[in-house]
Amino acid sequence: MNLFDLKNKKILVTGGTRGLGNKIAEGFLEAGAHVVIVGSSIKAIDTALNFKNKGFKCDAVYGNLGKKEELERVFQEAIEKLGGIDVLVNAHGITKRYDPIEFPVEAFEEIININLTSVFMLSQLAARIMKENGYGKIINIASMNSFFGGQTVCAYSSSKGGVMQLTKSFSNDLFKYGINVNAIAPGYMATDMTKAIQDNETRNKEILERIPAGRWGTGDDLKGCAIFLASHASDYLGGAIIPVDGGFLAK
Repeated sequence: MNLFDLKNKKILVTGGTRGLGNKIAEGFLEAGAHVVIVGSSIKAIDTALNFKNKGFKCDAVYGNLGKKEELERVFQEAIEKLGGIDVLVNAHGITKRYDPIEFPVEAFEEIININLTSVFMLSQLAARIMKENGYGKIINIASMNSFFGGQTVCAYSSSKGGVMQLTKSFSNDLFKYGINVNAIAPGYMATDMTKAIQDNETRNKEILERIPAGRWGTGDDLKGCAIFLASHASDYLGGAIIPVDGGFLAK
């Protein structure tokens, strides 16, 4: 048996229209999986069509994961398109930057809802199916801010710290059902979300000096870890938060 085989696996990837989620979805498709991409807009349909035109088995659903009814609809539609679920990847997320003294409560609540509460809800829905099947993989996307506080991102850091603990808690309770729950903690990745930091000459220099690999990461750097966590190669792994960070966390 090829431990890393994902051929015909049924995988749901949220946040799959751009950034890290898009590249993770691409990695699964390249490995032969059937992937349903979830996005917040109709762009998800176009993204899936682009993958289909390359010969991959990809579908899409879009909706607001910040609303309970929308989230449940999106999940059910995705399951119907997949015909079940083997792997869930929670790769969606938002951030906003304010000094903590001025951080609007509404913005804080929105970020917690999207980045943490919806991850709990999607994982819960997926776990119910996976428990019946006696097998499943849930992969959350944590962050370096799961470990560090960051600056001007108190809501994002709170949400990603929560994702790390949610991952561990779910793993403790679901491993006995054959469900592996783990997380990837990307380092400093060159995405739209980090553009403000990339463009800040001082911060960019500080970050690069801390990364032993000497460069910002890309979505492609996450593919191997995601495939590992989605495959039988990780069947004895649970509650792990794996940094894919160019060595940043160890320095």
